[in-house]
Amino acid sequence: MAARLRALRVIPVIVIDDPENALLLAEALADGGLPVAEITFRTPRAAEALHRIAKARPDFVVGAGTVLTTEQADRARDVGAQFAVAPGLNPRVVEHCERIGLPMYPGVATPGDIEAALALGLRLVKFFPAQAMGGVPFLKAVAAPYVEMEFMPTGGITRANIGGYLDLPRVVACGGSWMAPSDWIEAKEFERVRNETAQVVNLLRGHEPTVAE
Repeated sequence: MAARLRALRVIPVIVIDDPENALLLAEALADGGLPVAEITFRTPRAAEALHRIAKARPDFVVGAGTVLTTEQADRARDVGAQFAVAPGLNPRVVEHCERIGLPMYPGVATPGDIEAALALGLRLVKFFPAQAMGGVPFLKAVAAPYVEMEFMPTGGITRANIGGYLDLPRVVACGGSWMAPSDWIEAKEFERVRNETAQVVNLLRGHEPTVAE
């Protein structure tokens, strides 16, 4: 899964209320050049939205975000999630995801978090909240001692600042919500999603994936 995410480079982070919009959203993202989404489990019907995409679009990489409990991890796997993400590091949830075969990328923000993740056998984690923690300079500094770990920065990332993150060799991909915010989805402004996604993909051409140091 990490290799697929590295090839995509950007993961749209989606908050969706109405599952009826799920396939239209997936189509807009894919048409724009990003057949991937992290559907956050923040809304009551998020799992249903994820399931609709997973069932109808096997070509689409879809994961579950804000997975905070083992029950949510089970639900994510059952509805077709290919990976799970969390804002923090809960060893119990990480170990459960390993048992059920669901790739899990928990959030880290400090050297202590990274060492805890390494102790659990993880080699790819979410860096969150990226901008609030100090952005690219902080991530570059905190990652330096931990040469085995790779990162997916998320939180405050936009089209204007994503390039700095993608230029770091051990950044696999960045998560962001700006190309498909919830108000666009609710208003069914999928052409805006498609256009913004296409602009992101065009930007990526100047930040090709590199081999981690």
